[in-house]
Amino acid sequence: MLARVPKFFRNFYFLTGLAFLAWMFFFDSNDFITQYQTSRKLTILEEERDYYLEKIAEVQKDRKELMSNPELLEKFAREKYLMKKPTEELYLIVEKEGEE
Repeated sequence: MLARVPKFFRNFYFLTGLAFLAWMFFFDSNDFITQYQTSRKLTILEEERDYYLEKIAEVQKDRKELMSNPELLEKFAREKYLMKKPTEELYLIVEKEGEE
């Protein structure tokens, strides 16, 4: 039976190389499956980074706009943080869910 296997496949170096490749493909801590998963995670994180960089630029633009326009800043403070002038009364109208 061993005689049917070509001599090249019985070579010590071929068997050692095959064992090394099997080890690297399946058993090593840096096998190809782990490398693929790490690469995929890196791609996802880079996409998230790009998204957050866009959001940061948008927020900085809005901040610059707010700081340069006092009327817009006052409107933003009144709507977002419910701020008022000392002489004003503030009434909040809260709609109940389910009512139209």
